[in-house]
Amino acid sequence: MGMPAEERLGLDIKRAEQVLMAAKSAALRPGNLTVPQYAALSVLAGQPGISGAALARACLVTPQAMAAVLKILEERGLVARSAHRWHRHVLEARLTEAGTEALRRADREAVRIERRLADAFSEAERQTLRELLRRCVRAIEGNDG
Repeated sequence: MGMPAEERLGLDIKRAEQVLMAAKSAALRPGNLTVPQYAALSVLAGQPGISGAALARACLVTPQAMAAVLKILEERGLVARSAHRWHRHVLEARLTEAGTEALRRADREAVRIERRLADAFSEAERQTLRELLRRCVRAIEGNDG
């Protein structure tokens, strides 16, 4: 074929992502949260009042997927949504006290995984890895320069 499997960097990137998501999913399961729900809570903690569309962009999911996540979080009392002061068709989302507590517990577990990952590299290696991943994104998007 066009390229042997052992030369396909995409497989290595995908494998690393799958292992990371599986570990986070397992860590979040006791708190009854999914990775997308945790991501939404995390962003909302830092950007209260954000719209669903902006939240979707921040969490790297589609607006439709975020609408489903927000619906579940709102039903569980972790998020409250209300109409924007000036734009009545825009719903702002905010963490509730229960959402803040759920995030605090979940973050404790997720950070353990992130620390294990970070501890596998020196600071210089982490910086290099980030730059290499940014270069991957640029290359895939066709912005090699």
